Amino acid sequence: MNTLQTRRTIRKYTAKDVDETLLNRLLETAERTPTMGNLQLYSVVITRSKAVKEQLAPAHFNQPMVMDAPVVLTICADYRRTTVWAEHRNATPGYANFLSFMNAATDGLLYTQTLCNLAEAEGLGTCFLGTTLYMPQTIIDVLQLPRLVFPVATITMGWPAENPMQTDRLPLCAMVHQERFEDYTAERIDDFYRAKEALEVNKNFVEINRKETLAQVFTDIKYTKKDNEAMSKSLLEALHQQGFL
Repeated sequence: MNTLQTRRTIRKYTAKDVDETLLNRLLETAERTPTMGNLQLYSVVITRSKAVKEQLAPAHFNQPMVMDAPVVLTICADYRRTTVWAEHRNATPGYANFLSFMNAATDGLLYTQTLCNLAEAEGLGTCFLGTTLYMPQTIIDVLQLPRLVFPVATITMGWPAENPMQTDRLPLCAMVHQERFEDYTAERIDDFYRAKEALEVNKNFVEINRKETLAQVFTDIKYTKKDNEAMSKSLLEALHQQGFL
């Protein structure tokens, strides 16, 4: 609990490498994470080489930690391994569908979180890249992902060269519903977001972006309808190519 309560996203790393023995121990221990049907519907592509990082970087909007981190881990929803296993064991697989993608993506994301927890407990720093689903086809091409394998998460990992402030979090009452879902009223939203909107860092965020509210920064600049619709189209096309649609 202390590791989670004090964790920070790390984007700057020292030149010290992440030892292969340590990384393999973390990856293996993370296999104890929950998984659908005990099938472990995920795989991990480890990238250390500068050349491959340079190819991956555009898919992550050239965020500097992709090049600077000793290790970049791409976690994939993987139903190919199970499918090939079934085909070689006189079984008939039926996993070329969206439900199977969702099951494998869930497995992959659960594994990702467990891996991050383990790595941070060892003193490593990690950064979850939310860009993985923005341009998946680039990642698929660079990593040569076959049919029924799809990238769902990317983690940069290394020894921290910074100790940034912890980012804010909403209060527990914003997430938890007792017995049934209680819809959000204007009054409840005010309660949930009051502290977040009052932070100086967020006030400054609004000011430098020349907006009226913090919400406008997210809807008008960071995650716009236009961009979300365009990237949704690319995501669906990539899912179709990889056999999940």
